[in-house]
Amino acid sequence: MKIAKNTVVTVQYKLSDAQNNLIEDGRQPMVYLHGGYENTLPKIEEELDGKEVGYANTIQIEPDDAFGDYDPNLVKVEPRSRLPEPLEVGMQFEGMPDGDSDDEAMIFTVTDIAEDKVVLDGNHPLAGMALRFELKVLEVREATDEEIAHEHVHGAHGHHHGDEDDEGDAGDQFRTQPIH
Repeated sequence: MKIAKNTVVTVQYKLSDAQNNLIEDGRQPMVYLHGGYENTLPKIEEELDGKEVGYANTIQIEPDDAFGDYDPNLVKVEPRSRLPEPLEVGMQFEGMPDGDSDDEAMIFTVTDIAEDKVVLDGNHPLAGMALRFELKVLEVREATDEEIAHEHVHGAHGHHHGDEDDEGDAGDQFRTQPIH
């Protein structure tokens, strides 16, 4: 079966930066609903469209087509007293960017902690980076009507809505998520 709109695709992947420094080894395959549902980067969908099980390739995606350029305006310094304790580098908080009150809330990551100040960065951790994906298609199947209606994969490695009779499967976590 060829990858097309409303197919569920299982892809083994390895993610590196443009210098081939490993970022993520993809021990768990990525499983996503193909067809513009924002479950993976559009350039990955574009590369895999029309391909079949066994297809493998390495692609490089520039920042504009991945997580955007790094924006220094999304870095802010806040008084430590405004944040909860205990506080650690890497913790994330939802907040508003400085400026226009019409902006949407965004996630800020703690990148540095001083005695009375905390540096918060609203950039995606991979912003400003060209990304290299090694991709191999492991499986392609038709999406169910429910998956299409919900715009994401259900079942193994997909999202599960928690039916009352279900005891829950260990591998049933939501593995795809909007990333732009």
